[in-house]
Amino acid sequence: MKKIMDITIVGSGIIGLLSAKSLIDAGLSVQIIEKNAASLESSWAGGGILLPLYPWRQKKAISELVRLSLTLYPRLSEQLIQATMVDPEWWPCGLLISKNPDIDMAMQWCEKYSIKHCLAPKPLFKSFHTNPLNPLWLPEIAQARNPRLLKSLRTFLGQHNQVEFVENCTFNKVVLKNKRVTAIETSSGNFSVNHLLLATGAWTGQLTEQLFPKYQPVAVSPVKGQMILLDAKVGDLTFMILDQQRYLIPRADGKILAGSTVEQTEFNKSVTDNARASLHQFAIELMPSLKKALLLHHWAGLRPATKEGVPYIDLHPEIQNVSINAGHFRNGLVMAPASAQLMTDLIVDRTPSLDPSPYQLTRTD
Repeated sequence: MKKIMDITIVGSGIIGLLSAKSLIDAGLSVQIIEKNAASLESSWAGGGILLPLYPWRQKKAISELVRLSLTLYPRLSEQLIQATMVDPEWWPCGLLISKNPDIDMAMQWCEKYSIKHCLAPKPLFKSFHTNPLNPLWLPEIAQARNPRLLKSLRTFLGQHNQVEFVENCTFNKVVLKNKRVTAIETSSGNFSVNHLLLATGAWTGQLTEQLFPKYQPVAVSPVKGQMILLDAKVGDLTFMILDQQRYLIPRADGKILAGSTVEQTEFNKSVTDNARASLHQFAIELMPSLKKALLLHHWAGLRPATKEGVPYIDLHPEIQNVSINAGHFRNGLVMAPASAQLMTDLIVDRTPSLDPSPYQLTRTD
């Protein structure tokens, strides 16, 4: 008779995979169900800056997840490299923020959350064409290369016999009895369930409305973002730069990512000529040396948005064995380690690593 896993996770993005790792670290077995091949949605498509854009303008609940995640990433990266030989390219290359009209607020935030910072020295701007305003230099802010991190996590989990992947599997229906999910019906057959965790990103609102029509759906909706990749050389750009709402991110192999757009397009992941041209123009205007760089790739992803950008990380208030970890908007990568740890804390009923109340499903934004 097939063993019923302790936790069934739907979704294999960064939130689903890190939740799985956290849960097996706590001694539980995990089944991961993914409608496509693993890790091909918004987690794969993002830029990888391990800091929210202008975090001092965002809710405290986001900063608290960021604070914890930043302490967890170095050890996570080291562990994954040692276990898998797949480097997630966690790289504390630094972040230059060129324009800060709210510099006092920025400085206060950095001091509160122990982020090393200073007013940016002029030599940092030698390659850029912009008009700095109270530029801020954060020398220890890191990035991770999303596809490499996901591949490393997927490899790590695959090494553990208490983890089972079910890919290319459409999740259709739940069997709900006495406010408990006893089984799920999928395109790959039916699976019995002990505890169901939805880490379903931008699809969470639609999915909870479909699966649990008698209950309030979880307010998560898709917001598209488009990005491009340019073929530069190692050393052309050695740190990340944020200029208003767009940014350049150098990768370890020299390639430079430029992003991104914010578009309300429902579940449409198509790329557009206008977005490509706009992102390319931004890149070459900010860094004129990129005019000679070949545009290698253009893609889009769907971010899981909530009203205030604060995710839901909670046990369902009415269905006894369902949890939600979704709604991280643009900050899924940077908030993921802390989100996974908090989700595990709640599931195994241990003292939470941070105050869970801002992430509850019953909150009022």
